[in-house]
Amino acid sequence: MATLPAPRSGPAGTDKAAKAGKAGKAAGADTARSLLGTAWLRIRRSRIAVAALIVVALIVLFALLAPVLVAIEGQDPFTSRTGSDYLDEFYTPGLPLEYYRFPSPEHWLGLEPGLGRDIFARMAYGARISLTIALLSTLVSVVLGTVLGAAAGYFGGKVDMVISRVMDLFLAFPHLLLVLSLTPIMQSRLGGTALDSGSLLPIASLVIILGFFGWAYLARVVRGQVLSLREQEFVEAARAYGASRRSIIFRQIIPNVMGVVLVYATMMIPTNITAEAALSFLGVGVKDPTPSWGQMLNAAQAGNWYLSDPWFLAVPAGALVITVLAFNLLGDAVRDALDPKSSR
Repeated sequence: MATLPAPRSGPAGTDKAAKAGKAGKAAGADTARSLLGTAWLRIRRSRIAVAALIVVALIVLFALLAPVLVAIEGQDPFTSRTGSDYLDEFYTPGLPLEYYRFPSPEHWLGLEPGLGRDIFARMAYGARISLTIALLSTLVSVVLGTVLGAAAGYFGGKVDMVISRVMDLFLAFPHLLLVLSLTPIMQSRLGGTALDSGSLLPIASLVIILGFFGWAYLARVVRGQVLSLREQEFVEAARAYGASRRSIIFRQIIPNVMGVVLVYATMMIPTNITAEAALSFLGVGVKDPTPSWGQMLNAAQAGNWYLSDPWFLAVPAGALVITVLAFNLLGDAVRDALDPKSSR
């Protein structure tokens, strides 16, 4: 009886096995990819998201490197130039001369009207002020909203009722009018304390006011997420293991709502940048001589200098629009990337 030849495992068979092994590893890597890894991959695939991320990174670098850039220019944000060599004294008193009105080798964005201070230096240091206030106030709102929302959702009962009623109270107030009226009061209360030094007082007051009154919406969203998470198996397992409530909230629940928190934070930063600019423009935020984009808008509008030359209004307004737009686009991209139903 004839014997069948044994199957050969030549190079072709080895290649197929290797390819199958690589495919299995790739599938396993895709399955094991974390939520943040998947989100980062989706952001990289979006040209708008990448462009927004680059713009945000450049703005942050512009603010961080403000002292270096201003030193390279050879100017500072506080020196006034009010002589006839810089400002017009006859036709439009206070308006910079033609050479100093626009970018030049000595003054990269020209001089501001009235006091003749360097616009580029004030823009750079103003970016530091605006971003510092926006980031710190967002951090305060995120911490309060996450902790209080998680506590309300996990404990339920009277704790949930009290925190929810406080949330409703905060959401019922007109936000801008409340901040507008409380900012001067907060600045007067902080006067004479360790925070009452230079530009630290308006920064601290705005961070406290914007941060304290911006947590309620995030707390409501986090509460809704926690109401479903507290019944999950990993929470039940932590309870059975004997973990304390504090440990369950901070080690089990809050890490699982960080996607929602991250989306809220990226959307809250441009809101706080706009709020700081609006308050400084209205004269209750950052005040002269401290540089701020909102304060620069106020200075250009108060003296009607923008009627003589729109450049003085266009520079801070353009920077504000670009910054807020970039952060909003990045926030939209983060929201879409962290959305499990997103097909992109």
